[in-house]
Amino acid sequence: MANNTRNLEKLASIDAQLRLLVPGKVSEDDKLIEYDALLLDRFLDILQDLHGEDLKETVQECYELSAEYEGKHDPKKLEELGSVLTRLDPGDSIVIAKSFSHMLNLANLAEEVQIAYRRRNKLKKGDFADENSATTESDIEETLRRLVVDLKKSPEEVFDALKNQTVDLVLTAHPTQSVRRSLLQKHARLRNCLAQLYAKDITPNEKQELDEALQREIQAAFRTDEIRRTPPTPQDEMRAGMSYFHETIWKGVPKFLRRVDTALKNIGINERVPYNAPLIQFSSWMGGDRDGNPRVTPEVTRDVCLLARMMAANLYYSQIEDLMFELSMWRCSDELRVRADVLHRSSKRDAKHYIEFWKQIPPNEPYRVILGELRDRLYQTRERSRQLLSHGISETPEEATFTNVEQFLEPLELCYRSLCSCGDRPIADGSLLDFLRQVSTFGLSLVRLDIRQESDRHTDVMDAITKHLEIGSYREWSEEQRQEWLLSELSGKRPLFGPDLPKTEEIADVLDTFHVIAELPADSFGAYIISMATAASDVLAVELLQRECHVKQPLRVVPLFEKLADLEAAPAALSRLFSIEWYRNQINGKQEVMIGYSDSGKDAGRFSAAWQLYKAQEELIKVAKQYGVKLTMFHGRGGTVGRGGGPTHLAILSQPPDTIQRSLRVTVSSEVIEQCFGEEHLCFRTLQRFAAATLEHGMHPPVSPKPEWRALMDEMAVVATEEYRSIVFKEPRFVEYFRLATPEMEYGRMNIGSRPSKRKPSGGIESLRAIPWIFAWTQTRFHLPVWLGFGAAFKHVIKKDIRNLHMLQEMYNEWPFFRVTIDLVEMVFAKGDPGIAALNDKLLVSKELWPFGEKLRANYKETKSLLLQIAGHKDLLEGDPYLKQRLRCVIHTYHNPSMLPGLHTETGSAIQTTA
Repeated sequence: MANNTRNLEKLASIDAQLRLLVPGKVSEDDKLIEYDALLLDRFLDILQDLHGEDLKETVQECYELSAEYEGKHDPKKLEELGSVLTRLDPGDSIVIAKSFSHMLNLANLAEEVQIAYRRRNKLKKGDFADENSATTESDIEETLRRLVVDLKKSPEEVFDALKNQTVDLVLTAHPTQSVRRSLLQKHARLRNCLAQLYAKDITPNEKQELDEALQREIQAAFRTDEIRRTPPTPQDEMRAGMSYFHETIWKGVPKFLRRVDTALKNIGINERVPYNAPLIQFSSWMGGDRDGNPRVTPEVTRDVCLLARMMAANLYYSQIEDLMFELSMWRCSDELRVRADVLHRSSKRDAKHYIEFWKQIPPNEPYRVILGELRDRLYQTRERSRQLLSHGISETPEEATFTNVEQFLEPLELCYRSLCSCGDRPIADGSLLDFLRQVSTFGLSLVRLDIRQESDRHTDVMDAITKHLEIGSYREWSEEQRQEWLLSELSGKRPLFGPDLPKTEEIADVLDTFHVIAELPADSFGAYIISMATAASDVLAVELLQRECHVKQPLRVVPLFEKLADLEAAPAALSRLFSIEWYRNQINGKQEVMIGYSDSGKDAGRFSAAWQLYKAQEELIKVAKQYGVKLTMFHGRGGTVGRGGGPTHLAILSQPPDTIQRSLRVTVSSEVIEQCFGEEHLCFRTLQRFAAATLEHGMHPPVSPKPEWRALMDEMAVVATEEYRSIVFKEPRFVEYFRLATPEMEYGRMNIGSRPSKRKPSGGIESLRAIPWIFAWTQTRFHLPVWLGFGAAFKHVIKKDIRNLHMLQEMYNEWPFFRVTIDLVEMVFAKGDPGIAALNDKLLVSKELWPFGEKLRANYKETKSLLLQIAGHKDLLEGDPYLKQRLRCVIHTYHNPSMLPGLHTETGSAIQTTA
């Protein structure tokens, strides 16, 4: 093997390796490499013990060939790798594939721990000088300091903005998290072991024990099936999502808010953030998103809401008992004393179903008396939810439970006021304040469940009603006719239909969903989102259905604009909606609009979608201001660049000015939930990033684009859309090429999520969901949906006038939106490799389609070259040396990215041959 091939032989001992890892002895990147070496070394030992020396040597040979190819991009090395893989029998292929997948996971874990360690060191030193803005995401303390010191904002102004802003993080269950929860938990334990190895005071015995723990978890992860053998149900997805609240988010929120208090004190504000300030809120789509998912039924929605309330009650229950131990004081306010005396006289029985404080609490412990009654009522609340979930009915009367969060907060607020009035504010500002903040944040259901349904399903219901009433076909009416009829019904009081309404299964499903909303407590729900919304009647129809199904506290109705044409028409649609007096009175000056990043990108390409999303937000805000409405933008972003993903801080700061008016909703897609909330420090960092960026955008908005920049973007967007659609939707060879060159068909067979990969089983590219569309191209490292259209747009305007190249460079240097857009595509190019796509063509694609593949790869190279010109870079990621170094160390040298696509190619070839 080549001299620069990494030596994978085991070092002499754990101590010898750990000496290389002592902080301060080696560089940050060396520590990353040696951590990876330690994990890889332990894994290879395990692999040899389980499968023998020969298979270990095959893994090493593949590893080294892959590393050589990644270093030199020599096609011969890729061919040699393919030759080795071809010789494997099916059993060994499975073990090899699993081995490299496992090695990739281990390398990722090593990188995550190293980044966390590096970040902590930077925070200690207050030094971010060597990090590019694309990777520096300020914490809340740094943001407050910059606003006051650098931007000359007054501390009081900053405090007022902060305590009145809201960030609502919406957890989704999109089929993007392919890693099983069993493995995620093992990875978390591995991260913990690695983090402990960084400790300076670690003893020899502890090193040995940690090494044993590492080996144990590495082997356990390797022996665990990576693939779900049965698809998860929506209830499974909900339980998995809610587990993050129990494990990290529950404690992470009060920890984050305490850091905010500290940061405020450091800028001269001696007040704490009010416990009921809505800085962070959580919502969910798990069990509520029924758009194209027939498995999300009204029964499922009911179950997940009740389950969430049970989970919340369990968390609160244990916390209340902790508070009962803590608040043992006898001195209290007269107000609390009177309440405690009344409760003590009315409660004479022992509660044998409690472990702690099961006997009657004496009157000289007034706080415990108050908290005891709170615990009793919470117990009944939990029991009612459990009984309803299990049997559909409950013996526990609703009046014995908490029906809203205000009832739960009131006795806690009483305790807080009493402690403060008696000179015990330090005690009040301890665990009790944390608990008040948790109750204010999570309510009685941990998260509020959004309901999402496609607009056509509501049209079907309305059509059935109008036909039953013999007044015509709603579906065939014009928009004006629909609005006129809907408003007349909304203004009247007569019921529209009774039990005799003819219902298909689909119509019954829609109506039963509204009945579930009416049945359950109002604080279980958030918004009702209409996907594929195009007109004001889409919103009015949902308002009418809520009334007809007796929803006492109607959900706010949120239109979702996704495709390019819908985004272009969205401002006019919103204006027509706001022009309706009945609707303006209904919304009380507040409206929410959701914009979709995934489907817009799939529809028109990333370039045109990004620009149209930017313009749509500007116009929507103008419409809202015209009617005196406060508009909250709900960003439906995915985790990958192709689905609108990117660094949180920059994603927020590159939004148009005035579009984040102290309120932001954003989806946290399932594949990034683990990255955001998998560990306590990740949760803490995520909350800081969102809060800090939202505050900064509001107080220091980004620059608006110059008129000439807008004109150039408009011109380029037309060209980019035309090229993208001409290839993806109009090129007759594309569909066949896509299905042969990528694992799109195999993705549809995987048990990743409860939702089907297509909206319509028999449809083509148009019906394929954005998620499998992006993931299929990612697996081949070609990333076509991310870059297609950029090259044609740049080439067109530069060829037209060379001065446009200078304007593009000016836009890159001065306009955050354009810079972020270019930087993200550049990062994707740094991860891409057209050589893998070429190998796919050779082994998987028919010869007649090879010229088409070559044309796409030529487009890839031309686009990359033009993008580098605009960024002023000679090499990819030249402007972000830290990220470039990470990719070099982790991806190109250790992740073996050619290895797994290589196995995919060989396996795909075998599947096609068998078929």
